[in-house]
Amino acid sequence: MLSMKNLFQEILDNDESFRLFCSIAASGEMQGGWENGRIAALAPESQRALVPKIVRHGADEDKHGRIFHALLKKRGLRPAEVPHETDYTMLLEKHGIGVAHEQLRRDEPLSELDIVTYLAHSRVTEQRACEQMKTLHKHFADHPDLGRAVKMISNDEDNHLAYCHEELLRLARAGHGRTIQRILRECALAEIRVYRDVSLAVMAHMGRILGWPRARAAMLAAGIHGVYAYERLVGWRRMVSLELPERRDALGGPAVPAPEYA
Repeated sequence: MLSMKNLFQEILDNDESFRLFCSIAASGEMQGGWENGRIAALAPESQRALVPKIVRHGADEDKHGRIFHALLKKRGLRPAEVPHETDYTMLLEKHGIGVAHEQLRRDEPLSELDIVTYLAHSRVTEQRACEQMKTLHKHFADHPDLGRAVKMISNDEDNHLAYCHEELLRLARAGHGRTIQRILRECALAEIRVYRDVSLAVMAHMGRILGWPRARAAMLAAGIHGVYAYERLVGWRRMVSLELPERRDALGGPAVPAPEYA
């Protein structure tokens, strides 16, 4: 029977598919760490009070990348090259979502609008990350290798999403409300397209590694297209709402260190 748990279990049990899974995850997290680091360094004076939280956000993303590399090392595996078509973070950047990497590489202060753009982009992508980690947590919280990583990363992603809600609401009260809603909608609609394309690419690579029959690959592709159709119709709206989070000041303290893997 094809289920989400069985699908992930099959990927985790095979060294090559596990290697690709962890490599894709680590690459995206470490790119996120770099982005947050540059945004913290270039934040405008009007938003300097936000810098410690941006730094904490970036430290968490770097930590997640190290965790996935540690999981590879524990199984005696080296990171795989990440296929371009599976690089979620870079494809979002290519579609003009978030603050451009070219801009982040320059030593020029960002504007307040750039900070709004960063937070809106993060609010959308952290929604996706939270949902993915909740799925893994549901099925693999007791996994001997993956369990601790899933619990920690899932908790961090919940913190990140709460932080985005809280800071965007603060900026909305400061007069950026319409701009925030416009950028959130643009980000959400672009993200669901990129997520569909990346999901199809990842499943195609996994199918080749695991030798899935054509019928199974077609069923998974149809499922991905079905999710996209739902998200394009109404599902994107969950990514653009803003509400005061239960976790207040979620990134107000120091980052929690990564677990040790023997």
